[in-house]
Amino acid sequence: MYNAICAFLLVLASPFLLALSFGRKYKVLLSDELGNSRISSENSRIPSKNQPKNSILARFFLLNNPALKPCNFHFHACSLGEVSTVKPFVKALQKEAKSVRITVCTATGYARAREFCDEVAFLPFECFLPFWLKECKTLVVFEAELWLNLFACAKKQGAKVILLNARLSQSSLPKYRRFLRYYKTLFSYCDLVLAQSESDAKRLETLGAKNIKVLGNVKSALLPRPSKKLSSNYKHIIVLASSHEGEEKGILEFLRLKKGEQLIIAPRHPQRFSAVCELVRDWAEKNNYSSQCFSKNADLKAQVVVMDSLGELINIYAIADTVILAGSFSAGIGGHNPFEPASFNCGIISGAFFHNQKVLYSAVKGIKIASDFKSAALLAHEKFSSQITQSCDFNDILEQIKG
Repeated sequence: MYNAICAFLLVLASPFLLALSFGRKYKVLLSDELGNSRISSENSRIPSKNQPKNSILARFFLLNNPALKPCNFHFHACSLGEVSTVKPFVKALQKEAKSVRITVCTATGYARAREFCDEVAFLPFECFLPFWLKECKTLVVFEAELWLNLFACAKKQGAKVILLNARLSQSSLPKYRRFLRYYKTLFSYCDLVLAQSESDAKRLETLGAKNIKVLGNVKSALLPRPSKKLSSNYKHIIVLASSHEGEEKGILEFLRLKKGEQLIIAPRHPQRFSAVCELVRDWAEKNNYSSQCFSKNADLKAQVVVMDSLGELINIYAIADTVILAGSFSAGIGGHNPFEPASFNCGIISGAFFHNQKVLYSAVKGIKIASDFKSAALLAHEKFSSQITQSCDFNDILEQIKG
């Protein structure tokens, strides 16, 4: 019955999905097509033929998205950030000659996964999984990717099923409880839940989760290191990181750079790179600042730089003094991971809307919360630092995955 309902919903949604697929957000940027939106990679594994070129067409219509080979470990991570987080675990298992595959939901997540894993695919919609999914010994699902057929099909094929870095906020709990029967069924197929905190564990337990272990947030276990050394001649580097639409304009309205200060803006989504470059160029000209887009001049000489290349943010954090952590200035997003800038002791400024990252924020000392864009712009001139106060053990988590 569940599969029939999913198939019926897919048929109804197909015209909308096909129209949506024309959006640049859903196109996979291959290594020879990246241009100004390129993904930084020392050794890209992305071939230009026979690979999915559109996340919607791959997920909902199986276009160029064949089933992956049977394997030892199957990781499912939704998007770019989650894929980057599971990378160290994948690499560790690969060193032990374990076969690993990865499924994702987003185009940027796919491109990142292809940088370090050969077996990568988009996770198809639910009704396709019973005949698409191939056997694995262990399925590792990251955070909140709670797809019933992914859990059920893997378990029926004999896999050990693990929910990694599990979280459930208090504000989201009522929404989940409306579908309590669904989640109780899903968790009946889950062997192990590795939760971020005790409070997450208690809330997940109300949905039917069992065998829960609290190991902390995986994102603190093995933080990424810079892939290259960038340099800047400016004395105080301000970074607007992972910004969404409206946030660049909001900050720029109130920010005026002082002598010796540099601003680097790193938009969250590559489909917005060109628009942000145009916005920043106009703002810089109006205020007599030099400006550049990093993809055209791969240096940091201008006073204002738009980082229009994915994979460079960690390199920017390594030289930053102050980070305005975006995704937190409107209620619809819920904030982003503060661990990466905190690992370099950057001063972190956040908006008030970080409800999806409360556990991570509580594990970082020194974050300053700005009530609005004006407050954030004023704080950006100050020199202060942040520090991670809670972390979990990478080897402990890896052993739990290996069983």
